[in-house]
Amino acid sequence: MPRVSEIEDDGGDPILAPIFAKQLELFGGILNPSKVMAHCPPILRAAGLLSQSIEQSGQLPKSLPPLIYLRVASINGCPF
Repeated sequence: MPRVSEIEDDGGDPILAPIFAKQLELFGGILNPSKVMAHCPPILRAAGLLSQSIEQSGQLPKSLPPLIYLRVASINGCPF
């Protein structure tokens, strides 16, 4: 059982609604970390912007982030 409950519905929140909609479109569901961070929508939005900034910075080759995500999922025992 998770220690922090997961938010499954945006509840009409103006910050959560577009984030949840985008994840549903891209992944077919809402990612678990987003469900947890949804307890504080501004933090969820900031975390997403940080991820986008890292990917768009040009500091990492475009092929590297997906490999990092896969490796971290593997280390954590998560299916990817």
